[in-house]
Amino acid sequence: MPDILFAQAFFLTIFLGVIYMDDIIVSDLTKKFVKKGKRKLLRREKEDILAVDHISVKVKKGELFGLLGPNGAGKTTLVKCLATLLIPDEGTATIDGHDIITDPISVRKILGITTGGERTLYWKLSARDNLKYFASLYGLSSKDAEERIDYLLDIMDLKKKQHQRLEKYSTGMRQKVSIARAILHDPKILLLDEPTLGLDPSFSMFLRSFIKNELNKKEGKTILLTTHYMDEADQLCDRIAFVDKGKLIVVDTSKNLKRNVSKNEALEIRCIGNIEKLENFNAHIKNKKNYTKIRILHENTEDIMDDVLKDVKEKAKILSVNVTRPTLEDVFVHLTGSKLEDEYE
Repeated sequence: MPDILFAQAFFLTIFLGVIYMDDIIVSDLTKKFVKKGKRKLLRREKEDILAVDHISVKVKKGELFGLLGPNGAGKTTLVKCLATLLIPDEGTATIDGHDIITDPISVRKILGITTGGERTLYWKLSARDNLKYFASLYGLSSKDAEERIDYLLDIMDLKKKQHQRLEKYSTGMRQKVSIARAILHDPKILLLDEPTLGLDPSFSMFLRSFIKNELNKKEGKTILLTTHYMDEADQLCDRIAFVDKGKLIVVDTSKNLKRNVSKNEALEIRCIGNIEKLENFNAHIKNKKNYTKIRILHENTEDIMDDVLKDVKEKAKILSVNVTRPTLEDVFVHLTGSKLEDEYE
């Protein structure tokens, strides 16, 4: 009897291990770039830039995992290494058990990738011709390719301009084609680098819903998504990793990350006027194009409200005053001291 119980426990452990196997395992991955410095005498100085600095992280099967960080944090470089577009200088990663260095062909077969700001499409071809070309590379039959392309052009709202060259498309329209190409072959794992960058607000809202509800929840795809929009990460991701200056700072759920901030409330003021700092308060200030946003974390904002408003009124015209809960951006600033440049609208 004990032998039977032992055998059952053994096989149950193996079975559960298979079910909960991680789809993406990154192990001490490092990528350096050489930056040319000032010329001295007959030679130019060189400096190593650590774009990805010994990052280790795991993404679970079926998880929607977010990399949140400012532009230049190393998010895109990490994604390109995982997609075998760049070779890491140290460390490695496995995608569904396939090593990105020793087995890149197998990795590419099961991945879909979109990278923001990259010319990974053929601008002299139409959207339909681009997708037909990539469908042939993925080995789709003519019938399956046509059905899949029709479906993707429809959901991306590109049917009317499907025969127009990409060089005449807007940045947002090209981004739609890039996303369609990433999911064209129905991959089980997706790497989405800033997927809503350059898209209009209404389509961004649709795409976020499509990623979360259709691709992740319904189809069960494992998705690694990079963004510098805190609200996008908050809305979509099961877990979020903060990345700054090539380093992985922390990994946790949005709810748990917000617990890192000890203050209960955030006083947010929007005003017209360029404010660099407030003398008596530890304020997070963003001078944007049409207004300045000030956020101050505090246990009880009523205690400081009058003094803060008096200080701001001396320097700017106040547009609005709100008391909110701490956001992911507040947590990011608290842990890294860095700002997320752009605000998600």
